[in-house]
Amino acid sequence: MTAPFPASVEGLLLTADHLLHGELADATTVGRHRGACLALRTALELCVDRALEAVTPGLSRTTGRAKLLLLHSAAPTETARRAKALWAQLSLGCHYHLYELGPTYDQVRGWRTEADDLVRELNH
Repeated sequence: MTAPFPASVEGLLLTADHLLHGELADATTVGRHRGACLALRTALELCVDRALEAVTPGLSRTTGRAKLLLLHSAAPTETARRAKALWAQLSLGCHYHLYELGPTYDQVRGWRTEADDLVRELNH
């Protein structure tokens, strides 16, 4: 069995774009939107991991929520706040809830734009 390819931030952002435009997955529109949210959240998590690893190596076993709380030590406070807020929105967007319709195209598109901005800020 071969090891899976490691995910790249750029690849995940591109996957989100393809899902939003209906180019991938033979799924419902809401299913594609949820998939795009998952790809965006994973890309954000990878960027947070990289930013923290540069400042404090060895946090790989720390939970995602704890990493978001620690992000202020590796990034400006406003960037850390925005990352935490976006992660929370994407988490809601990628989970199925019977009582919700799911994220709209416009919501996911806005989150995609915010993710792109945060990826740039966290990579500097």
